[in-house]
This record gives sequence, structure tokens and C-alpha cells, in this order.
Amino acid sequence: MPGSEWGTATEQRFNVNLSILFTELPLLERPAAAAAAGFTAVELWWPWVGSPTPERSELDALKKAIEDAGVQLTGLNFYAGQLPGPDRGALSIPGTESERFRANIDVAADFARSLGCKALNALYGNRVEGVEAAAQDALALENLVLAARAADRIGAILLIETLNQPESPLYPLVSAPAGVAVVERVNEATGLGNARFLMDLYHLSMNGEDLPSVIQRYAAKTGHVQIADNPGRGAPGTGTLPLEDLLGRLRKAGYEGWVGLEYKPGDRPSAAAFDWLPAEARAAR
Repeated sequence: MPGSEWGTATEQRFNVNLSILFTELPLLERPAAAAAAGFTAVELWWPWVGSPTPERSELDALKKAIEDAGVQLTGLNFYAGQLPGPDRGALSIPGTESERFRANIDVAADFARSLGCKALNALYGNRVEGVEAAAQDALALENLVLAARAADRIGAILLIETLNQPESPLYPLVSAPAGVAVVERVNEATGLGNARFLMDLYHLSMNGEDLPSVIQRYAAKTGHVQIADNPGRGAPGTGTLPLEDLLGRLRKAGYEGWVGLEYKPGDRPSAAAFDWLPAEARAAR
């Protein structure tokens, strides 16, 4: 998509997800690569897939890489299991995975605080065979309450994300209403009001939802937006989603937050996957 078609993009605040873009580079080189591409803000899934409690040296090294690159960390996932991979979160899964999520809560929150990051994303987790859904949902609420309190402690919001049923058939939150319902349950349980919906336009489109309607209904409950085109989860313009129009609708509905670029670069280096976005629109204002 030619950059000229994104003439209103300067009204958005974009950040680059370094867990799906620039993954051809080692983790510690990705913040500088995003900066070299013109971006001033980045987000991450939990970077240490195998460890909810990495060594202090690993945390410090990533913090230094982000600071040295001069970019702002605007979003971070709590521990979510093997992501990318078979997992879709840990907090609703009884036993070891729930324990790993809980062990990660303060680690993730403290790391976010050290970099001024104000949004923490908690992926719900797949359904587990042989465990009642109600029991998983009760555990999820307990863990989300803990996560919301940790986020509140650092002045951050807690994000709850809807995924898509075709790619995540065991994940229970595969519609905007389902995700928002969990947001509301968490806010009711904590009284903090800091749980917000993560509106991923790619996932919602894969679910066949009416995106203008979702935006109209839920923009006020949305704390973060992520985009990728559909089909293919590539850059804007590689599929058929009217992403510029949808982001315009979000602005008109009052959304002024970040728009995370969470798409696959395709068969090219990540640095070449931003030609749809004018250079002057990449630095956050």
C-alpha cells in the first residue's frame, strides 16, 4: 500500500511489536533496528519464553538495549507459555502454568515500571481437557485480579485480548464481547477500573466480526489496538482489511492510544515491511 494512502497516519501513535517483527535479529538488537526504521516506541510479548523469572542480568541487558536505542517500551506481555508456539497464555491453566504466571507477575510489572511501560497484557490460556471450564474461569479471574493489582501498583493498565478461533481453537476468548466481559469481571472484582480490552483488528476480522460495530461499541473500553492485514497477517496493504478506515473510526470514537504493529514481515527483512507508512508518521508524537 503506497504511503500516500495513509495520509492521516500522522494522527496515530504507532509502535512496533519486537516479538513478531525484527525476529531475524537477536532480541537485544531489535530495539535499535526499530529505531533505525524511524520508530520511537516498541512493545513485546514476554521475551523469555522458557522462564517467567529470568536472571537479573537478562532483564538488565534488555532494559539497556531499549534505553540505548532511545525507544519507549509501551506494552509488555506477562508470561504466556510458548508464544509463538502451541500456548496461548497460562493464567487459566491449573497447576504449573498458573504457578509460573503468578511467579512472573511482579517480575513483569517491575520490568515494565523500570522502563515507564504503562500497559501489561495477560493472555487468558487455552482450555484444558478434563478440567471444567468454570474452574478454569475461576482460576483465571483470581490470576487476573493479581495481575490487575500489580499493574495498578506501577500505574499501568491490564490488557485482556481476544484471539481468533481458526488459529486458536482452544482459546475461549474469540469474540470482542467475550473479551470485554472478562474485562468487566476483573474491574468488578478489583474495584480498580484498570482492566481494558486489547482490540486486535486482525484477530477480530479472522472471527468474522463486524469491525465498525465492534469499534463503535467498545472503543471506550479499549486500552490498546493491534493491527495486521487479513488474510496472511501481513503488513497493511497485503490483504483486504480497510485498516486506515478502521483506525479513522477508532479516532472518531475517541481512541487516542497506541496502535501496535503486530504483523509478519513476509519474505523480506523486517526493515522493508514498513513501506506502507510514511517515514514522518513512524515517530510517536
